[in-house]
Amino acid sequence: MMHQEQQVSNGNNNPLVAVNVTPAGTSSPNHDSSKTPGWKRFFTYVGPGFLVSLAYLDPGNLETDLQAGANHGYELLWIIFIGLIFALLIQSLAANLGVCTGKHLAEICKAEYPLFMKYCLWILAELAVIASDIPEVIGTAFALNILFHIPVWGGVLLTGCSTLLFLGLQRFGVRKLELLISVLVFIMAGCFFGEMKYLKPPASGVVEGVFIPKLNGNGAVADAIALLGALIMPHNLFLHSALVLSRKIHGSERGVNDACRYFLVESGFALFVAFLINIAVISVSATVCTAKDITAENVKSCSDLTLNSASFLLKNVLGRSSSVIYAIALLASGQSSSITGTYAGQFIMQGFLDLKMEKWIRNLLTRIVAIAPSLVVAIIGGSSGVGRLIIIASMILSFEIPFALIPLLKFSSSSIKMGTHKNSMIVIVISWILGLGVIGIKVYYLITAFVGWITHNGLPKVANVSIGIIVFPLMALYIVSVIYLTFRKDRVKTFVEVKDDPVMQAHMEKGFGNVGQEELSNAPYREVGQVELSKI
Repeated sequence: MMHQEQQVSNGNNNPLVAVNVTPAGTSSPNHDSSKTPGWKRFFTYVGPGFLVSLAYLDPGNLETDLQAGANHGYELLWIIFIGLIFALLIQSLAANLGVCTGKHLAEICKAEYPLFMKYCLWILAELAVIASDIPEVIGTAFALNILFHIPVWGGVLLTGCSTLLFLGLQRFGVRKLELLISVLVFIMAGCFFGEMKYLKPPASGVVEGVFIPKLNGNGAVADAIALLGALIMPHNLFLHSALVLSRKIHGSERGVNDACRYFLVESGFALFVAFLINIAVISVSATVCTAKDITAENVKSCSDLTLNSASFLLKNVLGRSSSVIYAIALLASGQSSSITGTYAGQFIMQGFLDLKMEKWIRNLLTRIVAIAPSLVVAIIGGSSGVGRLIIIASMILSFEIPFALIPLLKFSSSSIKMGTHKNSMIVIVISWILGLGVIGIKVYYLITAFVGWITHNGLPKVANVSIGIIVFPLMALYIVSVIYLTFRKDRVKTFVEVKDDPVMQAHMEKGFGNVGQEELSNAPYREVGQVELSKI
């Protein structure tokens, strides 16, 4: 049996390995597509989309969902609908980028941008990870407060211990740990679905809220921006493009297309589940807080609804045990999200700096940085102040979206990055319209919100002038940076076409439709072993 291997470097320590095995008709020991049904091949790709979807069910999402429902009823459900459609689009682009290049988004940014820009993007990506970790810290603190009556500031301090807890649990395997936490998160989903069945929110109101855009009432725009920021998180784009590299993918045209399609279906299903859960949380909050016969006690709770006080929404289903079950699910929500944050931070650091760090060190450092602002706010403002910090963290994530989204849109639409697998013209147009629309809304809101605040804050004129001198140049720099990323021409080629013997190469170029399924099992495949989750 002859075995020949050709290794092609793609410029960043991620080789594409082209393997030419035995003559046609002999099955590959690693992958036999001719004997594997499509649905079984699909399950080999399941995982990355569901892990990424956990970020759409973290305490930040729950907080913004609860407040949106309490403040605006069903009117902001359309934000969830549009946000998760857009999330599916950009997450699929992130997955395609990893599949087609064998490199994740942070690695391609490192290869493409000059040194100064590379470090700026790295710092912003790290800040996004920290901002996403703040709701996880606060959610865990609230859960400990409900379960053990520990003060919120004490719970914030104790969240650092969760790193040691998860180190102990990971000895049983990351996959099993993810499954356990996902089950606990879906316990919360079941609670809200059960409450929906009891409350019976008006179907017309829910449907109208999903499909008819409205922004009525005070704070509607701010709550809508916070909802969108909690749904579309920049670190998730880095994460998804890296997670897909843990799968062995054939380098043929058909193999890459199959992988992209499977990852799209998996992400679509996972995000649809996340969509239903978010809809349920908003609907329960809206139904309870806008009811005509609402009690005085519930009116007071709804006026300052936080993760720490939301367990009353489930009393109809769970009775006295509602607080305990809610707290356990909230704890699971925060800790499951910490897994995605840890992985994202590891990929970002490895990609931009080619620097690897132990998971426990990475998790501990991120937690320490996230604990500091949470602890200060918890001591000064109590639980209500900490709840507002979650909204601020969501808005920070909204602010940083362009610095991950624009590179992704450009790279996935570039022939020198994706080769023949670049986005179609329809996808390019739709993704750029949605992307620039989201970015434009956020920039407009940031500018108008700051101008409105500086003109009505009541501070002395000297103080306002000093703040303006500092902030307005930063706003200008932000806009210039977004324009630079948008119009800068890509220069570095990262797409490497897998080569093999002439006969196999001809089959790759013409497709495998006329040569038999068995030859697909002998096609070259991409193998990126250094990003396996077990080694990160």
